[in-house]
Amino acid sequence: MKRKRKTKIRDFFLSFGKAQLSAFLGGLFDFAVYSVGIQVLGFTAYISNIISGSLGAVVNFTINRYWTFDSTSTPVGQQLGKFVVVVIGSIFLKSGGIFLLVDHLLMNPYYSKIIIEILVSLGFNFLMQKYWVFKK
Repeated sequence: MKRKRKTKIRDFFLSFGKAQLSAFLGGLFDFAVYSVGIQVLGFTAYISNIISGSLGAVVNFTINRYWTFDSTSTPVGQQLGKFVVVVIGSIFLKSGGIFLLVDHLLMNPYYSKIIIEILVSLGFNFLMQKYWVFKK
């Protein structure tokens, strides 16, 4: 029984680390596309952000499906639909958290974004992806 528990704990932290790396890679890709959109293609920041955020999410989804959670037995469309729901939920949580910290607690908007990004990524995104989107 102890061995099974140790394996579950190890697997949890391994998938957690992989998920953080996947999010980091998706974020790097997002930032690179955002920069190219503005600097090279002449897009506005708003349009560049929409394109880069969408492509970054595709990168994150793909890495999570095939590597982080190794969850390819469920149809991709079913997982993608759930992933979109999580992304939308994440956006609402982040927006609400930043609004609370900046507009009501008068915190610095940059520090607020960092705090909320970490809280939502660790407390919502990872858990929803592990136990709902890519559940085996």
